[in-house]
Amino acid sequence: MNWKKLQNGSDIRGVALDGVIGEEVNLTPEVAEMLGKSFVLWLQINTTHTAISVAVGMDSRISGKDLKKAFIKGLLLAGAKVFDCGLASTPAMFMTTVSAGKSVTAGVMITASHLPYNRNGFKFFTNKGGLDKKDITQILSIAQENHFNGIEGNHSVESWSFVDEYASFLVDYIRNKANIVSNFEKPLQGLKIIVDAGNGAGGFFASKVLNRLGADTSGSQFLNPDGNFPNHVPNPEDKEAMQSICDAVVREKADLGVIFDTDVDRSAIVDSKGNPVNRNALIAMISAVILTEHPGSTIVTDSITSDGLTKFIEEELKGKHHRFQRGYKNVINESIKLNTLGQESWLAIETSGHAALKENYFLDDGAYLVAKLLVEMAKLNAKGCKLTDLISKLEQPLESTELRFNILEEDFVIYGKQVLAELEKEVLKMDGWEVVSPNYEGLRVRCTSDKEKGWFLLRLSLHDPVMPLNIESDIVGGVEIIAAKLELLLEDFHGLKTSVF
Repeated sequence: MNWKKLQNGSDIRGVALDGVIGEEVNLTPEVAEMLGKSFVLWLQINTTHTAISVAVGMDSRISGKDLKKAFIKGLLLAGAKVFDCGLASTPAMFMTTVSAGKSVTAGVMITASHLPYNRNGFKFFTNKGGLDKKDITQILSIAQENHFNGIEGNHSVESWSFVDEYASFLVDYIRNKANIVSNFEKPLQGLKIIVDAGNGAGGFFASKVLNRLGADTSGSQFLNPDGNFPNHVPNPEDKEAMQSICDAVVREKADLGVIFDTDVDRSAIVDSKGNPVNRNALIAMISAVILTEHPGSTIVTDSITSDGLTKFIEEELKGKHHRFQRGYKNVINESIKLNTLGQESWLAIETSGHAALKENYFLDDGAYLVAKLLVEMAKLNAKGCKLTDLISKLEQPLESTELRFNILEEDFVIYGKQVLAELEKEVLKMDGWEVVSPNYEGLRVRCTSDKEKGWFLLRLSLHDPVMPLNIESDIVGGVEIIAAKLELLLEDFHGLKTSVF
């Protein structure tokens, strides 16, 4: 068993079901049991708790129940007390560790986010937040060593429907922050808001949050948990998924649409005209709220955000935009780091929809992000205004694209770095192209000619032998011109498959 192959950054992910050609099952119940025992030992080493308790939840995946049963067995054999939270969301499982009534040593979510039905995985939390990459490496090393002789457990499992408590927390938050005196209990009265849960774990948001706040949620779709994901990929970045909720908003004449990924740590919204508010637009909208509350603070984003977003944050909102690296943990950790250095940062957000707020433990929580926007929606609605008024001055590029080049060399990291170094040398020789600095990931270039007016970013994937390329332009045909120039510059790199040009 190669335990290292189960590591996916700060998560564990693997193939849990047969059925996909070329994908061998490596996340079995037996593996899950060992992970349970290993996690308890990790907690004993890395926390001060003498009595270990762990809350476990899962999303709607087909393999979830079997993996949860086996993982709990491993926890029990290692002596932990276990709370079985059933169907839950990833943010809720963190919140179990800070629950006033029954906080636990750790929370674990069994999920593989938006990945296909045959995959599954584990996300781990203590009250300090999600585990980092080094922590996952240590857990997997403990499993590899398999030194568990003589362990005896107390075999105690208690059911805990924590998602109900979590939903009530969101309801109270929206009521208190919106503070609509004329209708405190139902600040969303008169608004039609539909939810698309993608058959994941987010269906609770319609009935247990929005309905209690007075919103009409009729027309919501795919709320029932179904690990086959029969309607669309539960992913706010997926074009088909976004089109589905956009169409539903128009069809239902809704004021707002909300879409979650499988485990509810990511989200996006749709305005009343059926326009998606995701990626740069979503970042701009929540930045407008945050910078009203915390003027001049820093918004940390990933590396592929647009120049228009930077202009909006810095010129319109008078904040600071710190464009960092891809990877939600990278963005979150950078925001935390800035705060420790005395640079106030209240928001860390990726274009993927991962958003973490300082006021909420820097937890990337799709439902909390939506709750924050709903507070603003309720306030604006009381004044006869709309949520999209917040981003009326955001400049969006006319054209954008993302290409992905496969690296054919065995040591793809070294080769990718070589490509970036050589490309930068060539860019420095070109008129109208400027290397952007500071830049924390890959090579970002500003293209200033009248026929381009845009930028591109070429970077290394975090985990795979791939170099993603993002291009944006404010000129019709600008992306094609930039791509054509790049194709010429990259044609001598035979270890890079650029046939997608």
